[in-house]
Amino acid sequence: MLPVVRLFAFGVQHALVMYSGTVAVPLVFAVAMHMSAAQTVLLINCGLMTSGIATIMQSVGFGQFGSRLPIVQGSSFAMMASMLLIGQVYGIRSVFGAVMGAGLAMVVLAPLMARLMRFFPQVIIGCLITIIGLTLIPVAGRWVGGGTPGAPDFGSPINLFLAFVTILITVAVQAWGRGFIANISVLVGLVAGSIVAALCGMGHYAMVAQAPWFALSMPFAFGMPEFHVMPITIMLLSMIIIVAETAGNCLAIGRLVDVPVTDTTIAGALRADGLSTLLGGAFNSFPYNAFTQNTGLVAMTDIRSRFVVAAAGGIMIGLGLFPKLGALIAALPPPVLGGCGLVMFGMTTVGGVRELLHVRFEGTRNGLIAAVSLALGMLPTACPDLFAHLGGLWRLLLCNGVLLCILSGVTLNLLIGERAPDGDGANASPSIPIPPGT
Repeated sequence: MLPVVRLFAFGVQHALVMYSGTVAVPLVFAVAMHMSAAQTVLLINCGLMTSGIATIMQSVGFGQFGSRLPIVQGSSFAMMASMLLIGQVYGIRSVFGAVMGAGLAMVVLAPLMARLMRFFPQVIIGCLITIIGLTLIPVAGRWVGGGTPGAPDFGSPINLFLAFVTILITVAVQAWGRGFIANISVLVGLVAGSIVAALCGMGHYAMVAQAPWFALSMPFAFGMPEFHVMPITIMLLSMIIIVAETAGNCLAIGRLVDVPVTDTTIAGALRADGLSTLLGGAFNSFPYNAFTQNTGLVAMTDIRSRFVVAAAGGIMIGLGLFPKLGALIAALPPPVLGGCGLVMFGMTTVGGVRELLHVRFEGTRNGLIAAVSLALGMLPTACPDLFAHLGGLWRLLLCNGVLLCILSGVTLNLLIGERAPDGDGANASPSIPIPPGT
């Protein structure tokens, strides 16, 4: 537990990083479902509030719920296709019913899913962390360009200039700053970049004046949820992606903060996912999982306190209750956010490379496992239209690079993986410490 001032400052960094992703899911869903402006604001406020609650539940934990790692929870874009399909066929109340049903099933099945983590040796963890970083770099690239590819000003010189300035400031503070200042390099970069943007005439703060000061999100605002077998089944099958992403982020964060991640840790994380998803459905929101973006922030700042992330959760609850604060953060220029994102996601990639440096490649087939897993994990990013002819759940699953990396790595390790001759752990379980030099 850090002093209050530092706890708040570090928490603000995490809240800024996660904010755009948290509001993007309800915003896109509302537009696709042709909702009114009032309903859209309601969905965003509900998403912010429940995201904060879910983050506190995951990081602080209670009982058997929560990983007790510095993990941020946010709405998952991976579930968007399934939610839109259910909403268009069965209606929005069936969407929330399916979310609640899938969340309850996740709570019950968490121990079974956690036992699968024994199939994640160090070579897979290294590939997974690397893929997480690489697949997020295009996201930062879109922010650098302005946020919306195809827009008239996307990739304009002023956007590129703002991103470049933000990168320079962030790197300079991180490299030459000391102590507390170095640890808030991302926050300094965001603030300084926003000031430069305002001087360039890119500050758009009209939404701050229009937003209300206080708004309380009530459960079942769209009516009582409807529960149907098929929508719940579709949602539960789609939750496979959330299981993979949450487990992968737990393993990645565990490595970054030097905390052993066991089956019990994974089970607690998945239970928290399930309970927060159940809560999200009740409060007009969507499924939750570990946010990959914040892994890069942990890697970059080396701030390992889970209470910092819990503070970010408290800030997100505040943003959900006080929309003016949320509107102020939403006004951050995307190129500024993209500049910081490039640094953070690059640091995540480096974390995966460092993990792979400790894997024994000589005398094993780990090189082949890593090569195929990394290549398949990059396919959806490198060639987004590759699976365009597939439909339904198959396309949803195969367009997720993290899931492809996990599935290929685990399968290949079972088929061709082997231990080093001296048994020192060439393919050791992630919960077993790797001796130096292996």
